Amino acid sequence: MAGRADSTVLAGARVVLPTGTAENGRVIVEGTRIAGSAPEDARIVDLSDHWLVPGFVDMHNHGGGGASFTSGTVDEVLTGIRTHREHGTTTLVASTVTGELDFLAQRAGVLSELAEQGDLAGIHFEGPFISPCRKGAHSEDLLRHPDPAEVRKLMDAARGTAKMFTLATELPGGIESVRLLAEHGVIAAIGHTDATYEQTVEAIDAGATVATHLFNAMPPLAHRAPGPIAALLEDERVTVELINDGTHLHPAALELAYHHAGADRVALITDAMDAAGFGDGRYQLGPLAVEVKDGVARLVEGNSIAGSTLTLDTAFHRAVTIDRIPVEDVVQSISANPARLLGVYDKVGSLEPGKDADLVVLDAGFALKGVMRKGEWIIKPWTG
Repeated sequence: MAGRADSTVLAGARVVLPTGTAENGRVIVEGTRIAGSAPEDARIVDLSDHWLVPGFVDMHNHGGGGASFTSGTVDEVLTGIRTHREHGTTTLVASTVTGELDFLAQRAGVLSELAEQGDLAGIHFEGPFISPCRKGAHSEDLLRHPDPAEVRKLMDAARGTAKMFTLATELPGGIESVRLLAEHGVIAAIGHTDATYEQTVEAIDAGATVATHLFNAMPPLAHRAPGPIAALLEDERVTVELINDGTHLHPAALELAYHHAGADRVALITDAMDAAGFGDGRYQLGPLAVEVKDGVARLVEGNSIAGSTLTLDTAFHRAVTIDRIPVEDVVQSISANPARLLGVYDKVGSLEPGKDADLVVLDAGFALKGVMRKGEWIIKPWTG
């Protein structure tokens, strides 16, 4: 592996590119970026019998490594970010949970600084503008209707780093809030909702473009009341989030979403909370107590699922090995699609010259072996 320090050729792997998989391919890294050619003295890293895929992009994540993005200190948030990077997530949006409006505005200020310095890709506000009928692991006492003025307050507090709001768009002010977000280039996501099919269609027409963890925290699909699921799956303007941890979704539900929406309209997310990459035990999710047992997080009061302990390398592995989704489709869903939605596809989400050198090395069985972010190895794919 001798050669120029700032120039590396990753050679011999099966490289997943936007155009398909290149057998015995290579990716050239110059400094922090992917390059189109390499000097003769470039370092060579042999990755034969491995896969090389773009770094993962998680647009819905509440924490990890024992740290909460909603309530942690800056150092704790950085710990959570590092934990997910070690599992292949090189681009991450920090999600909050329902809280008092002033508290969320204060958190937006903290998280926006991390976004401005490049540690986060932005902020996702999940709550408080959601339905008490589908609140999941959110405190009902703190829920409120999606008042556009209050949505705007949180947007302003985020100083241009707000990427997404999850809304129950059927509530008073919901459609107006969707329009406000769309006008400012912020994703309006439909979730934690009790909307009908017709109400969901109205929200999509107003500018909503994402389904927050499809199937979860919304009415089930029924033959005379198809609800939001049918509306979100059928509309080509909508990308559907899926939590592929084996707990949130039956494999048949995942297959249904891929079959009906297509790989280019699926975003695999974690919806991770503090315990991701950390372990079982007692945690807080906002003001609510959570018990994590055997890797499944549930509220102590009520037993509702409370986020996940998922990391995206596990989601990738499940999708390919258990769900039998083609590798190229999984890469689309776990890297390219969320990068496009977040407006950062010019920098990340695929292995193309000029983009950040964010990549993941997987072995032949799709276990994570290496992670690079901006040209630096977080986990080296070799020992010694």
